[in-house]
This record gives sequence, structure tokens and C-alpha cells, in this order.
Amino acid sequence: MSYEEMKIEGRNAVLEAFRSGKTIDKLFVLSGCQDGPVRTITREAKKHDTIINYVTKERLDQLSETKKHQGVIAVAAAYEYAQVEDILKAAQEKKEDPFLILLDNIEDPHNLGAIIRTANTVGAHGVIIPKRRAVGLTSTVAKSSAGALNYTPVAKVTNLSKTIQELKKQGIWFVCADMGGTSMYQLDLKGPIGLVVGSEGEGVSKLVRENCDYIASIPMAGEIDSLNASVAAGVLAYEILRQRNIGQ
Repeated sequence: MSYEEMKIEGRNAVLEAFRSGKTIDKLFVLSGCQDGPVRTITREAKKHDTIINYVTKERLDQLSETKKHQGVIAVAAAYEYAQVEDILKAAQEKKEDPFLILLDNIEDPHNLGAIIRTANTVGAHGVIIPKRRAVGLTSTVAKSSAGALNYTPVAKVTNLSKTIQELKKQGIWFVCADMGGTSMYQLDLKGPIGLVVGSEGEGVSKLVRENCDYIASIPMAGEIDSLNASVAAGVLAYEILRQRNIGQ
């Protein structure tokens, strides 16, 4: 993951970043460091639900550009996150059924950027990512999205399964991309929908998969039986778009 363009180093700078409302994706703290200023910073981080990584001095030195980190380095998001409500509101304003893309275990910034780009081209109202085990909105993601990040909102949630359960109550149903599912051509993918995609290696986690209404698989005709995550997301998203456009 690229940290280059959004690292904030040093105690005052990091504390100021939290207090000014800047979105911090991750905080790296020197393991075992418990003095007052560092405790204040970790307290702010917890208040903002930021992931805290306690690391060795060697790791901090490695991440540091200024070499004056004072035991703390924050990684800020290159773009602001939206709220899930904002995404639903965007669908409502367009008088369209919500179309969401939810990502589980996507840690490659190029994949995330490419999926945000696809989300925009298929008319999805937004992308939802989890706080943990996921890449945030880094500058690499922004570049890979080819400008789509300026138009397609991305929300970050603490618990993907819980978010799916809450959205189900609002009439959205969920389809998960997985090899063992029903062919996407045999599924009715119209109406308010959330497409859930996992990484190529790990796929969608068991708990998230169990919360989905349908498992969709992409038919494979060659010798290789898996697709890159962003390609899989694109193929399924375009099948959803095709079905949404039937009869229009």
C-alpha cells in the first residue's frame, strides 16, 4: 500500500489532524509508548474509530519521511468518505432503485480504484468498504479510479455484515460473487441491489456471504477458473446494469 502522499508525522501534527476533523485511516504508534501526549492521540483515534497499529521503532523509522515521527504516524485519506445514508439519498434523488457495490477483503489500491471507476460507469450510487482489512482512499486509489472518485461516493463502515443487515431492512437485497453460486444469467438482478465482491485470493468472508440473499457465479469457458477482483466486479455490475435497463 502506498503511504507516501498522506502521512502526518509528529505528535502535534497528528493531534491537530484529528481535532481538525481530517479523515485518518490508520494510526501507527510506537509499541509500549504510554506518555501523556501519545495517550491523548490514541484516545482521539478511538473516538474517531481509527485503526491503531502498535509497531516497533524500526517499522516507524521505515514509514517515516521526516525522521521526526516522535513515535506516531497517521495515514490520512486522500479523499473524504461519504455516509451510507448519503449514497441512498443520491439514489432517491435520481428516483432510481439503489445500486451499491460492497467490497470485502480488497487490499490492493489498484483494484479498489478500478472498482470505483466501474461503479461510476454502471451507474452505481456508491461503494461501501469495511474499516479493517481493506485499503482506504489513498492517492493510488484516486489515480486508479481515473477521476471517478470525484463522482462516486465511498463509505467506510465498521462492520460489513451489520451494514448489510441494516440495508436489508430498507428493502435492498444482496448478491455475492462466488465461484460456487448460481450462474449470474439465471438470477433476477433487478430492483434495489447490493453487489458484494471479495478479493481474488480470499473471496468474501463467511459471515458476509451468509448475510447475502444470492450467490452469483460468473460462467468460465477457459482453463483458468478465477478472475481478478476488479474484473469480476465489472462483469457482474454490467449484468446488473443490463437487467436494470430491460424494458426501459
